[in-house]
Amino acid sequence: MKIEKDCVLGYLSPIGTVGWNLGMAYIVYFIARLVFLVANYSFYEGHLAFPHLMEMLGGGLVFDTAAILVTNSLYIVILLLTPWRRLAQWVYVVINAVALAVNLADCVYFRFTMRRTTTTVFNEFQNENNLAGVIGTELVNHWYLVLLFIILVYAMWKLYRSPGKAVPVGKWWVWYPSQVLLLAACAPFVVAGIRGGFTTAVRPITISNANQYVDRPIEAALVLNTPFSIYRTIGKDVFVVPNYFSDEKTLASIYTPIHTPNDSLAGANSSLYTLHSSLKKNVVVLIVESFGREYIGALNETLENGQYKGYTPHVDSLVSHSTTFRYSFCNGRKSIDGMPSILSSIPMFVEPFFLTPASMNQVSGIASLLAGEGYETAFFHGAQRGSMGFMAFARSTGFQQYYGREDYNDDPRFGGDDDFDGMWAIWDEPFLQYYATKMSEMKEPFMTAVFTASSHHPYHVPEQYKDVYPEEGIEIHKCIRYTDMAIGKFFEKASHEPWFKNTIFVLTSDHTNLSDHPFYQTDIGGFCSPIIIYDPSQPVGEMQDKIAQQIDILPTVMGMLHYQKPYFGFGIDLLNTPAEDTWAVNYLNGIYQYVKHGHVLQFDGQQTKGMYALDDSLMQHNLVGKVPQQPQMELELKAIIQQYMERMTQDRLKVNE
Repeated sequence: MKIEKDCVLGYLSPIGTVGWNLGMAYIVYFIARLVFLVANYSFYEGHLAFPHLMEMLGGGLVFDTAAILVTNSLYIVILLLTPWRRLAQWVYVVINAVALAVNLADCVYFRFTMRRTTTTVFNEFQNENNLAGVIGTELVNHWYLVLLFIILVYAMWKLYRSPGKAVPVGKWWVWYPSQVLLLAACAPFVVAGIRGGFTTAVRPITISNANQYVDRPIEAALVLNTPFSIYRTIGKDVFVVPNYFSDEKTLASIYTPIHTPNDSLAGANSSLYTLHSSLKKNVVVLIVESFGREYIGALNETLENGQYKGYTPHVDSLVSHSTTFRYSFCNGRKSIDGMPSILSSIPMFVEPFFLTPASMNQVSGIASLLAGEGYETAFFHGAQRGSMGFMAFARSTGFQQYYGREDYNDDPRFGGDDDFDGMWAIWDEPFLQYYATKMSEMKEPFMTAVFTASSHHPYHVPEQYKDVYPEEGIEIHKCIRYTDMAIGKFFEKASHEPWFKNTIFVLTSDHTNLSDHPFYQTDIGGFCSPIIIYDPSQPVGEMQDKIAQQIDILPTVMGMLHYQKPYFGFGIDLLNTPAEDTWAVNYLNGIYQYVKHGHVLQFDGQQTKGMYALDDSLMQHNLVGKVPQQPQMELELKAIIQQYMERMTQDRLKVNE
């Protein structure tokens, strides 16, 4: 049988062909990244130590893999399932030429935006009539990039290889099934490459994951590639700025996320404040997986006619020495919502902040604010590094150190991977002991946060605790009991450390989870998370009749520390705000929920759809138009939404220094 020769370098097997040609794509992406670095070297030169450069280039391979596999998926299918060899070559070259073009374009465009281009670029220039002229001018001014583009595309065409045979004559009934099996064998590797890994702990990577490899947000552009940034933000143009207020001063007079020192100094009347202390207190934030308010007996004094004991005796004891709030809420329903809300005072509106282009904005947080005051900062999560994008977010918001499963395994004082739960992370009990131990090795003052993992699907407890915490109620309850025990042991260990009494502890959950009480299954009940503030030097044991939310944690901590500089945060300082002025906000399936004045207002962006009294626990009586505070609540919520959308789209999530 005569074989048609359609390339100059001979033939390979189908797998060899895919490997060779995708390998060329990796080289092209790498060249484009080096050109990007050279073209924008002034942005990086002051921080470009060789080990850090290698870290960023290594991270770039992760994003290149995802982009190459997504953009070349059609080529792979055509090559393996059809006899159209020449078509496969054309598809390959055209697709990778387009990818190269947008990468090279960002070598120039980056200096104007300081970020990789995303799908928002199409909206930014949709009303420009001179776009063709601008592009033409830039092509002339950067002729060397055009020349490089031509050379690389020509090289891809000439170096392309093709499989040796099309469908053998009379053998189609063997060839097609074998090719289908070959494609099926490749599929898991392609999916893993697109997701960023094989394990269940890895979510599909997004542009915010680039922060895992950088020390400054601007460096993320060097890790990313433009094809990835574009396709990963398709359909993610979630932040549309409303025009509720045309005047900036009017908007700011109703609501502003900029806090001044007076916020924290005026009216400091809580017993938690140490007004005359010259010590800088440590700050420890425990973000407990799925640890909803429902499970905590001490925070449910009216549930089941006062007979409800809950599943958290150790946290109940902690509550008796802490400040808590009668109505406390999370700002999202996912772990990736909890991190920005708790540590950077950024709620989830429309889509998780992690998954939007705004995640590449300049962002502050408790860690960065306190690092500026000489604090040592560290984030702890018992899963593998990179899991859930937490490492990336932690680094982007000022955490100097990150400790994950790998670090735990490397510490000979602990059990290593024998303490791995087999699915997500190190079990809570040993990891919280590790957390306490590592803090004792830090220099005071320090700020740390830990994200636990055990109270999570598939709802298992360690083998040695299966008889101690048997199945009861709903399946998460045994996990809550286990995690509560782990928290109790953590505080027991911490209480013997010299830093303990000079520390402010905050305990909250990332979100809520399974429920067996109707009150916690309503629109607002599904957001009920604990916010517990514990200062061992002043154990107050007080439940304040206030509304609280995760985004209030940052301003409240800054107030307790008497922080003297302006800072950014969408929440409020709970301990310096009168009860009637406290509020909470969250977003659920297209509806903003605003809690204030004893009511929950539900707003779809245009009009109020519902208004319920907080003591209407099952949200059965819609009071739209019947509550005097409704117009004012609508006005305030509109101001919050507009401030949020404007600042997200304009990269204004920090106070200008």
